[in-house]
Amino acid sequence: QVQLVESGGGLVQAGGSLRLSCAASGRTFSRYGMGWFRQAPGKEREFVALIRWSGGSTYYADSVKGRFTISRDNAKNTVYLQMNSLKPEDTAVYYCADRGLVQGEYDYWGQGTQVTVSS
Repeated sequence: QVQLVESGGGLVQAGGSLRLSCAASGRTFSRYGMGWFRQAPGKEREFVALIRWSGGSTYYADSVKGRFTISRDNAKNTVYLQMNSLKPEDTAVYYCADRGLVQGEYDYWGQGTQVTVSS
């Protein structure tokens, strides 16, 4: 069983920065990787970033490229999302999720952490 706990959300001004953390427990390194998603009120949950456990390859949504950076610390079994140059558009609940290697499904999810960016 994989368990995920997000932290680091909060209220920031436009142009500011915030770092989210996702602490994982259980067998994760044998799976594909960890992703970040976000969901704003009335909108569909959208992909933000992904990092692979093996090799550390990263992928980003076009809306956050150049502003967000996903990274991992294998020793701490933790994944981070560094968010810079934040915009009101980034306001959402952010979730981390673990992706399986064989079937490619995000079948483990954290509880979410709120990020609010003011104008």
